Amino acid sequence: MHVTDLIVIGGGIAGMSAAAHLAQHGSVVVLEAEPQHGYHSTGRSAAIFVRNYGNATLRALNAASAPVLEQPEGISDSSLLSPRGEVMVATEEELPVFEDYMAGSDGLERLTAQQVGELIPMMRVERIAGAMIEWDAQDIDVDRMLSGYLRLMRARGGRLVTKARVAQMARADGVWTVTTGEESYQAPIVVNAAGGWAEGVGQMAGGVPIALTPCRRSAAIIPGPVGADVMAWPMVCSASETWYAKPEAGKLMVSPADEDPVEPHDLWADDMVLAEGLHRFEQMVTLEVTRVEHSWAGMRTFAADRTPVVGFDPATEGLYWLAGQGGYGVQTAPALAALTEALVIGSDPGLAAPILSALAPERFLNS
Repeated sequence: MHVTDLIVIGGGIAGMSAAAHLAQHGSVVVLEAEPQHGYHSTGRSAAIFVRNYGNATLRALNAASAPVLEQPEGISDSSLLSPRGEVMVATEEELPVFEDYMAGSDGLERLTAQQVGELIPMMRVERIAGAMIEWDAQDIDVDRMLSGYLRLMRARGGRLVTKARVAQMARADGVWTVTTGEESYQAPIVVNAAGGWAEGVGQMAGGVPIALTPCRRSAAIIPGPVGADVMAWPMVCSASETWYAKPEAGKLMVSPADEDPVEPHDLWADDMVLAEGLHRFEQMVTLEVTRVEHSWAGMRTFAADRTPVVGFDPATEGLYWLAGQGGYGVQTAPALAALTEALVIGSDPGLAAPILSALAPERFLNS
C-alpha cells in the first residue's frame, strides 16, 4: 500500500501539469496506464497556440495560459512558443461561417486572396472568397513542455508510475484506495485527468454521471512543394474546419479535421477519412498529394457543451475532475493546472465566477 496526499490519474499534459503544481503542497503520485507518459492525446497534438480557438470559456483559459507559455518559469529556460501565424480561408459557400468567426474574435487581420497567395504560394487564390490571419498564433514545443512539467513535479517530490492502469477505486473514512494490478495507493483526493478514459474513471469512483466523448483526429505528413521554404509559411485552415495544414519539420502536416466518436483506445488514422480530407485540401491548393509519408490519429475528448470539466465532484467527496479538454488541452494546461492547485488548496482561483461555473462538474447534476 502506497500512502500519499494526492493521486493523479493520467500522465498527459493535464495530469502532469496539475501534479507539478500540487506537489508544492503535499506528496503526489501520477498513475499512467501506458508504458510512457503523454502517449495518447498529448503526444499527438497539432502543437499550435491559437488565442481565438474555442468558446468564450476556452478563450479565457487561453489568455490565462499565455504568460506561462511565454515565460515558463520552472518548466523551461525559454519560451515554449515560436512564431507561426494561422491563416483561415473561405470559399463562397463558407463565407457565413467565416464572418461569424470574425465577428466573435479579436486580433485578426483580413487578407485578400492575393495576400494569401504571397504568404502561402501553393494556395489556389481563385477559390478564396474570404481570408484572415491571426499573426499571434504560435507553435508550442509540446515535448519540452511535458518533460518540463515532469521534471518540475519530480523536483518537488512527486512521482510518476507507468503501466498503472486503474482497476478499482473505493473510498472509506475519508480516504481513496486506488488499485492498479497488484499495487494499491491511498490518498484523500484523486484527480481524474484520464483523458478519453475519464468518464469511466468517474463512474468507477461513483461521481456524478458526465458523458465524455472521445473523438478521433487524424493527420498525415506529406512532402511540401519542391523547393519551397514551407517552414516560413503560416498554418492554414478552412473556415468550415474540414481540413488544415501546418508546416512540420520541412514538410506539411495535413489533417481532415475529423472528429468521429470512438471508444477510448490506441487510435490510428482511418484511411478513408484521411483520403477524403486530403482531397478537400487538394481542392484549395496547387500541390498534388502523391504520397503520405506517415499518418496517425489522436484522441480529443469532449463534454456535451464542448467545455472542460474542472472541479470537485458535487456527489463524491475527494474526487476532482480535470477532463473534457477536447482539442484545447495543451494550450489550456497552464491555466487549468493553476486552477486545480487553487481549488484543491482553497486559494483564489484568479478566474471570473462565470468561467468557474462554466467549468464546474455541478452543471451536469440535472442533465
